[in-house]
Amino acid sequence: MTRSQTVQRVLQVHSRYRQAGGEDEVLAAEKRLLEAAGMSVTQVLFDNPGPGSHRASPASLITQGVSAVWSRGAARRVREAIKANDSQVVHVHNTFVAASPSVYEAAYSCRVPVVQTLHNYRLVCPAGTVYRSGHPCTDCIGHTIPWPAVAHACYRGSRAQSAVVAASLVIGRMKGSYSRKIGAYLALTQFQRDLLVEGGLPADKIDVVPNFLEPDPGEGDGPRDGFLFVGRLAEDKGVPALLKAAALAPGLVRIAGDGPLGPQVGLAAETGDLEALGRLDKKDVFEELRGAVAMVLPSVWYEGFPMSVLEAYATGTPVIASGIGSLGEGVEDGVTGLLVRPGDAEDLVNRLRWADDHRDEMRRMGSNARREYETRYRGAAHLEALLSTYQRLITAAGHDEGH
Repeated sequence: MTRSQTVQRVLQVHSRYRQAGGEDEVLAAEKRLLEAAGMSVTQVLFDNPGPGSHRASPASLITQGVSAVWSRGAARRVREAIKANDSQVVHVHNTFVAASPSVYEAAYSCRVPVVQTLHNYRLVCPAGTVYRSGHPCTDCIGHTIPWPAVAHACYRGSRAQSAVVAASLVIGRMKGSYSRKIGAYLALTQFQRDLLVEGGLPADKIDVVPNFLEPDPGEGDGPRDGFLFVGRLAEDKGVPALLKAAALAPGLVRIAGDGPLGPQVGLAAETGDLEALGRLDKKDVFEELRGAVAMVLPSVWYEGFPMSVLEAYATGTPVIASGIGSLGEGVEDGVTGLLVRPGDAEDLVNRLRWADDHRDEMRRMGSNARREYETRYRGAAHLEALLSTYQRLITAAGHDEGH
């Protein structure tokens, strides 16, 4: 295949979950960003089974399991798309589970370089979260075969399904998918990069390229009151500690989102501890952020780097977050927000009260957060990083073919 040395044609590959999340937002935003810069962007999208799929028939579960380990159908779709569009680079966002590591092999067989964005920790942890039983877990780090995940039933509470995910990782490693067939990785933070290198990914192939937010939603200049949580209502997001903090300081917290802890949030709202906003569309999220003293994100897992932090920064809203993992890197204590001990409701409520009593200080942090957004998280910086990576790989691929 003849390639131009200028980036023109990009193929995006992504496995979607039934409930769209941050990964899907980033995928769509990158497509718009690249197309606005004159690129031709084609997508090969896969639909993952829904959460009720574990109740499917044994035969269908076996079929799903085999495809998750190595999907010939997914590989065929990617090869066909590469040839049909004369793709110069394949940018993979998520292969789990419907695409499988076979898509890397497909691109490699077509001599097209691959970029993989690391939205989570799936390539070193079958659960994807390095989180188990209420705390961070790195038991599988350093194991060629991630057997602890199977022993602990880390994926969907099932040893059988955990074994399938673990097998997919092992097969990918054996085939050199992660070491040789991916030309570059894009980690969201330095913390994430370091942990993934510790887990076996090649350090010389991982660049730190944070997410971005476009269009600019604009910062708020009106009055601010209270503290806003936006996200999935789940244990790993620190919702239990947030509910305890809200009970200690009633009326300070507003919670937007849905999830498994929705009933507990609803009960707390009925008692007057907090205000439950339910799931909001993006326009309403930005409006709520512009009216908040700070966004609060007390996660107890390492996170990738949530889009909600970028949304807060863009609206000039500081973030009160757990000083753990990527959040501890992305939020600078006393500069763009405040850091709290993960899972510590008393520390959290003390920070909320301090922030409520020091509005001028919080506004200063909000101004810093806005500058951080303008400097690091706009589309122009992200586009430059993407094109630099694409160009490097395309040039190297052309050089290799010439020899």
